[in-house]
Amino acid sequence: MLTNIKDYDRLLSHALEQHNDCKKLLALEGVSTINAVNLYTAIGCEDLGVFKTGRDASACLGVTPIQHSSGGKSQIGSIGKHIKNSALRSALISGAMSVVQQLLKREPRTQKEAWLKQLMDRRGNKCAAVALANKTVRTAFAMLTQGTEYKAVPLVAE
Repeated sequence: MLTNIKDYDRLLSHALEQHNDCKKLLALEGVSTINAVNLYTAIGCEDLGVFKTGRDASACLGVTPIQHSSGGKSQIGSIGKHIKNSALRSALISGAMSVVQQLLKREPRTQKEAWLKQLMDRRGNKCAAVALANKTVRTAFAMLTQGTEYKAVPLVAE
């Protein structure tokens, strides 16, 4: 029987070692071992036919605005909080908040960090963290469906 956190960490690390796609997800900003394993299982693992697009995956995980459509009119609401996998949503946003907190202390090094810094200035830290979590889910979906690796684009020194 598992009794402490070290046992859980060991099992998560073992699960991460079993799947190369899972290891690739660790390159994303704000993704830890638990986020990588949970993203891998939530997005579809072996049968990637669960979601058709990355937007569908991020909407299912609750990091996109709720959309109410009727009669050809579409209204975008707030970010949905009432979802089935709230633990994954919470972990993704916590990871994104850690990236936001680090970015408050230093200058951006990549294009994504520059985008995030501008968003933080315009909309605030929490909104920027949810936007980063949304981008993380969409990037993870693209990585898993296309078999690519994530590489951050550094800022060009001028």
